Amino acid sequence: MIPTASQTIGPYWHLIDDPSGYDLTRFGAEGDIITLSGRITDGADAPVSDAAIELFQAAPARSAIFPGFGRAACDAAGQFRFITLKPSPLPGPAGARGNTPQAPHCGLAILARGLLKPLFTRLYFPDEPLNATDPILALIEPPARRATLIAQAIGPDHYHLDIALQGAAETVFLEF
Repeated sequence: MIPTASQTIGPYWHLIDDPSGYDLTRFGAEGDIITLSGRITDGADAPVSDAAIELFQAAPARSAIFPGFGRAACDAAGQFRFITLKPSPLPGPAGARGNTPQAPHCGLAILARGLLKPLFTRLYFPDEPLNATDPILALIEPPARRATLIAQAIGPDHYHLDIALQGAAETVFLEF
């Protein structure tokens, strides 16, 4: 037998070439359509131009016209973009914190060279009242690091989140 090559992004890398993968509304989803953008940088604040970023969200619910999942490639400047529907609050995880509602958010997975496993994080929205009590945000210490997960509004229905893989402004990554 001949060993196969190791692939950190999996056997579906070719899907990144689909230019429509970033648009979760492409099948006719209706609702509050928003744009999410950002930039991925390494520990030296240089752009990560060969990263793929996956976006997934549980609300609104997946359907034939809304897949709830998208994948985008970063460009030469490390920038990415998604078009999706604005998420709504979700029930919180059962456990020590009860069933405290989760603030509207999107899950993100970052895949890139040198990463043997994806890095997982979240994108929260500014000025959401539930951010103050979100059970996942509440776990992040010190509290000042929570800001690395909160996007900035840069226009009507457009939010931006920079993701730093390392360094002083490193984004908080989550374990599952």
